[in-house]
Amino acid sequence: MRKTTSAMAFCGLLAACANGATLPFAPLPVFDAPQVEKDASGRCFGRDVTPAVIETVTEQVLVRPPEMAADGSVTTPASFRTVTRQEITQERREVLFETICPEDLTPEFVASLQRALQARGHYRGPISGVMDASTALAIKAFQRIDSHDSPLLDIETARRLGLIALTPEQLGTVAAQ
Repeated sequence: MRKTTSAMAFCGLLAACANGATLPFAPLPVFDAPQVEKDASGRCFGRDVTPAVIETVTEQVLVRPPEMAADGSVTTPASFRTVTRQEITQERREVLFETICPEDLTPEFVASLQRALQARGHYRGPISGVMDASTALAIKAFQRIDSHDSPLLDIETARRLGLIALTPEQLGTVAAQ
């Protein structure tokens, strides 16, 4: 009887989901997606959150040292206890950086971006001009090398890829070399 009641309740819950009803519990939390904000001068800035990295550390802690006889033999072995704890190995970080404005991500620009990433071995998809998941993953992988871990294209990364013009300061540095 009890199994039948549980099964009927579960089927009723599934039916409610199929009809668009909300579930009686909250969805799993999701980390903030990268966001783009525009300032008063029209420049765009990306905001990305890198979650903390937590590791579980297990170690043996000495409770009682071994007891030794006069001749050096062990009469009572050492006693240890196992201690397990969570340790933050990398803090949560919020990164703010200048990025390409969404309206500037034209199909032509995205196709050039895909070709630039493909030439450097980070993009393996078709040159479609569409900012899709594989393009975002390639951006993230390329940027992870020198700067931050975001699928939003950093202005400095776009300059390194040759997609936008260098600043006058950068041009002066290049000319001096």
